[in-house]
Amino acid sequence: MSDASNVPVPHMTPEQFRQHGHEVVDWIADYWSRIGDFPVRSQVSPGEVRATLPAEAPEQGEPFSAVLADLDRIVLPGTTHWQHPGFFGYFPANTSGPSVLGDLVSAGLGVQGMSWVTSPAATELEQHLMDWVADLLGLPASFRSTGTGGGVVQDSSSGANLVALLAALHRASRGGTVRHGVEPDRATVYVSSQTHSSMEKAVRIAGLGSDAVRIVEVDGDLAMRPAALAARLERDIARGYTPVLVCATVGTTSTTAIDPLAELGPICQKYGVWLHVDAAYAGVSALVPELRELQAGVEWADSYTTDAHKWLLTGFDATLFWVADRVALTGALAILPDYLRNAATDAGTVVDFRDWQIPLGRRFRALKLWFVLRWYGAEGLRSHIRAHVAMAQQLAGWAAADERFDVVAPHPLSLVCLRPRWADEVDADVATMTLLERLNDGGEVFLTHTTVEGQAVLRIAVGSPTTTPAHVERVWTLLRESFDWLAADFAAAAAERATQRRAEQEAEEARARQAAEPTPSSDEATADEATAEAEGSAADEGSLSPSVPG
Repeated sequence: MSDASNVPVPHMTPEQFRQHGHEVVDWIADYWSRIGDFPVRSQVSPGEVRATLPAEAPEQGEPFSAVLADLDRIVLPGTTHWQHPGFFGYFPANTSGPSVLGDLVSAGLGVQGMSWVTSPAATELEQHLMDWVADLLGLPASFRSTGTGGGVVQDSSSGANLVALLAALHRASRGGTVRHGVEPDRATVYVSSQTHSSMEKAVRIAGLGSDAVRIVEVDGDLAMRPAALAARLERDIARGYTPVLVCATVGTTSTTAIDPLAELGPICQKYGVWLHVDAAYAGVSALVPELRELQAGVEWADSYTTDAHKWLLTGFDATLFWVADRVALTGALAILPDYLRNAATDAGTVVDFRDWQIPLGRRFRALKLWFVLRWYGAEGLRSHIRAHVAMAQQLAGWAAADERFDVVAPHPLSLVCLRPRWADEVDADVATMTLLERLNDGGEVFLTHTTVEGQAVLRIAVGSPTTTPAHVERVWTLLRESFDWLAADFAAAAAERATQRRAEQEAEEARARQAAEPTPSSDEATADEATAEAEGSAADEGSLSPSVPG
């Protein structure tokens, strides 16, 4: 009798895959065609998705139709729709048909591209693609694979920031960190108050601790002040610290503030500090010639990161990371156990991208961006970016001309930050957050917020592939309508409170007047009562006397 555990697993055959693959593509295409009909933000409560799932995993396989049905029944209600035309929150997380198809091919190939030998195409196509994009963005020649550095696709800008820090530590310590680790009480890292939190997280992971972080002052546009950086570097060096890395940002998360690379670069070079540029959101805007000036001075950078998965129609994850000195990067990260040795690696004629990242394994991420570039072309991608910038500038113009809102920061790209103007007696932060929730609860749009100069502001990030000028007009209409409704409600509540206060004040004044009137003493009250009694008796006697005839 055969053991059931020895029966071969019924794998999906190529023909079954073909059939169900068509069904999945149809499902995605149908989803995209109706995405605007969904509430942008998921309406489920915490735990609601899990409550619809079975307590235990299926013991037997299920028909594929059941899986597709549960996408509609379980997954879609619990999805916030990032590709929705009314999605204006955070930063965009674009995808597109070519990107999805490229990811599908990558998944179908199933290669593990950790080393050149494990899939030469995965390495060489990525190298070439990163050179293409470096050219399109106008990045320095040192970032090309033909120069001293090169580019690689990382999993996120958070990971890229960590990798940059490790390379900087390796250079600053002359390789010492590989042998004996970091000196947490000596190394320092420089950011501004607007730098993404992932940089501090990288500092913690690297073993330096948050005390190593120096926060450099910003100017009125929320950009790092070069003079303040120079002063901090000089002061720390005089006290025996070793400045390791300066993180400059092109397009901060809160407001898309832009640090002045052309001024920061020479300062970093003077003090021997690694300059890392975090351009996660805004870097791809350099595809557009008229926007490239925003990154003037990028030639000073030792490393640079931007996300194709934010604004370049490429699905997450696709962080593009370049380094000017690949020796510092691989020196920090390379390790070669015997089971990874091969002739090509030993000969030094190839690049092994496992030495350019934290994990060992890596997917064939470059395929989806390759598909995107091949489908849209550089000019198509430029048109995509220009359209979003134009819509954001239109929105900013409307807000600047409206007495109900202030535009609170420069807006050179596709993010606009607005502060509603509430009445003096209204708690502005509470009112702004109430406005935000009212908009998001409505389901048509989704916005997020940040804090500028200690006050809550609304962020409107234009970037969904399906967003049109009509959708931007709609969010502007909703902003004004919700503001007017809340302002009237706040005014009515304030009037009611004022009426109640007046009533309470009048009652208090009445009580005060009553308390101020003289109160008769007890003896006077007794005498008054006796007099009243006597007068009453006399009156009674008079009433009993016989009438006197006239």
